[in-house]
Amino acid sequence: MGQKISSRLKEVVDALSLVDGMRVLEIGCGPGVAAREIVNRYKNVFVLAIDRSEKAIEKAKRQSKNEMATGNLEFQKCAIENFQMDGTVLFDIAFAIRVGALDGRHPDLEMKSIARIRECLKKDGRLFIDGGKPLRQLQLK
Repeated sequence: MGQKISSRLKEVVDALSLVDGMRVLEIGCGPGVAAREIVNRYKNVFVLAIDRSEKAIEKAKRQSKNEMATGNLEFQKCAIENFQMDGTVLFDIAFAIRVGALDGRHPDLEMKSIARIRECLKKDGRLFIDGGKPLRQLQLK
């Protein structure tokens, strides 16, 4: 069984305003708590959760066996600045919480990361990061 979701992560998931049928990219998923919450809350939402940490991805996979078995949740070890689409179906929403490549800590990675995200989102897709109440949308244009 996975970790219990914190009130902060619950607020993040609530703020995404997801609806059935959406495809979501979580950037910097850590142990997969938010990704599991989304898949358990919305039965027809697909989440690809990525993290640059092998240890985080291994933990997320261990704690997410039931959710992964549904086919609605996948994990991938990857840094966002190196992310490549695996297939042609784009994402509706991407979100990142405490990800250095998107929060100003690593400006050199930010432009490359934004370009990668732009490539994998639908034309009207949206990117959310922390720093709002609880999220703020980054403009991708």
